[in-house]
Amino acid sequence: MKRHVEKTETREGGETTVERLIDRYLGNAIHLFLSVLALMILVAATVAAFDILARDFPKLWRQPNEYEVLHQIIQSILLVAIAAELALLLLFHRTGAAIEVVIFVIARKMVTPGITGLELLLGATALAGLIIVRFYYLPIQSRQGMPSESQE
Repeated sequence: MKRHVEKTETREGGETTVERLIDRYLGNAIHLFLSVLALMILVAATVAAFDILARDFPKLWRQPNEYEVLHQIIQSILLVAIAAELALLLLFHRTGAAIEVVIFVIARKMVTPGITGLELLLGATALAGLIIVRFYYLPIQSRQGMPSESQE
């Protein structure tokens, strides 16, 4: 004989009213905060990119030591790239964006003037490893931010 068991919210594993309210309002507030933060970072990165173009590039032709100026421009560009990728990570939550942020951080560290040979070797190894992970172990839609053609 089968016993009829009455279904309740607890036995079904459904969410309670408090959980539903927290999920709706707190989740929306966190999403809004991250979106605003990401937009602020993107605006700051855009302003910094224009500042680099207007202020730093003309120094290449005026300074006697172009190497130092070029070195500073490369570091500034990588810093802007880190900010832009971080903003994209906050907006779209892609795994590929997280790896790209780490790639840019390592690349910026590798162009600092006081880097040792061991740090350069470790940075190159880390970059190679991250590039391998990005291209061979991440799904295509995670890398591009769009659904792959096979899913359409």
